Amino acid sequence: MNIDRFKHEHIDILAQIDKLRTLSHAGPVEQAAQIARGIVAISSTIRLHLAVEDRMLYPALQAGSNAELARLGAQFQQEMGEIASRFMLFVRRWNTAERIAADPEGFRAEANVELRSVYDRMRREDRDFYPRIEAEEALALR
Repeated sequence: MNIDRFKHEHIDILAQIDKLRTLSHAGPVEQAAQIARGIVAISSTIRLHLAVEDRMLYPALQAGSNAELARLGAQFQQEMGEIASRFMLFVRRWNTAERIAADPEGFRAEANVELRSVYDRMRREDRDFYPRIEAEEALALR
């Protein structure tokens, strides 16, 4: 399995989060249309990323010979399911310019929590999970 695909998707998602933060700092009311488009875009990217992980990454780890990596994969998958559920509620609540403009402070407060949650999770995968998978793959090539 090539983990590079997942790492590149993380880079894309993190860049989208940064763009949403920039737009929010510029003013949720003034930037409401761009923020709403960005929320819809990032939700599509995240859904696709999670679907590929669920279909490829986690089953491969479960089928592999490293029980610790399989356990870690199951833990990460369960945790991400909870984060993704909250994030998709956020997306449904704030996917239109009208909703953002009507409650800019509510949007900011929830965006700070949910975008931070996704951001932190992806950074944790990049730091604690993907390197272990790469190390296991390197051992298998020997």
